[in-house]
Amino acid sequence: MDTEAKLRKDLAACYRLFDWLGWTELIFNHITVRVPGAEGGKPAYLINPFGLHYAEVTPENLVCIDVDGSPRIDSPGNPGNTGNTGQVNRAGFVIHSAIHSARADAHCIMHVHTTAGCAVASKESGLRHDNFYSAMLYDDLAYHDYEGVTTNLDEQPRLVKSLGSRNHLILRNHGLLAVGPDIPTAFNRLWVMQRACEIQLASDAGSGPNRAIPESILRTVPQTRVAGKGEVHRVIFDTMLRRAGIGT
Repeated sequence: MDTEAKLRKDLAACYRLFDWLGWTELIFNHITVRVPGAEGGKPAYLINPFGLHYAEVTPENLVCIDVDGSPRIDSPGNPGNTGNTGQVNRAGFVIHSAIHSARADAHCIMHVHTTAGCAVASKESGLRHDNFYSAMLYDDLAYHDYEGVTTNLDEQPRLVKSLGSRNHLILRNHGLLAVGPDIPTAFNRLWVMQRACEIQLASDAGSGPNRAIPESILRTVPQTRVAGKGEVHRVIFDTMLRRAGIGT
């Protein structure tokens, strides 16, 4: 298991990678990762401090909180964490704490409002499994109905129920969310979902009907998708960091 120091470096680098990819939304949205050694059995996770752009996130200014929103004061290398819960955006806390609490395998959670993701999330039919990337998400994609800005704790159980055991979630009329056992895996899953949305929008702009993929084929695709291949996630993540000129 990675140390908190390593997770801080990787998470900060991931925020900067999202900025390079154009997956930012002013000072909003979040990427979180669970840290080891949580006290009292409560999962604790790292999250960006509210008020900073993704390009400003560093290993040192990431905030470590538990699933109740309480800062973990003993978190190493975190001089910015003074016990002020106002450092964390409410919507980010509600969404991420719910999933971290419910899914032991969801060590990393990523949520974005990309143009393609929001556009597909606004369509009644959602994401169809009829392109190379969306086929990879077959039987691993869930939906959650829009209930307004996610700031109410009573939405948490419904959000968790909507996700279930799947790893990709379309928040209807809202955006995209992916979970994974580590940062590189969650990144690759989100990239595939984002790419699937982009291609669907492009194909819908062309003339003529889209060609469906037979269900018999769809059932075999997820078994071979890159999104499920162990160490390749790290290779992809490190390659993208190099391409963006980001060190860890």
